[in-house]
Amino acid sequence: MITIKIYSTPFCGYCKMAKDFFDKNGLSYEEIDVSIDEAAAKEMVAKTNQMGVPVIEIGEDIVVGFNRPLIEELIAKAEGVK
Repeated sequence: MITIKIYSTPFCGYCKMAKDFFDKNGLSYEEIDVSIDEAAAKEMVAKTNQMGVPVIEIGEDIVVGFNRPLIEELIAKAEGVK
C-alpha cells in the first residue's frame, strides 16, 4: 500500500489540485495543515528546506509543489508498475 502524506494549507490552490488528483485516482492520503500545526510545519521545513506548500511524501520520496508527472511516476514506482 502506498503511503501518501501532504503538508498543505486551506488556502493553497496547488494543495487543492493535489488532493483532488489523489481523490479522483482513489488514493488515500494523510493531510497535515501546516497553517495550524507548528510542529508539522517545522518538520516539513526540516525535510525539504522549503516553506512552500504543498509538500507531498510518497513513500520515501518527497515532491515540493504539485508536479503531476513526477507524482504519477512516484505512485507507479511505489505500486511496482514499470
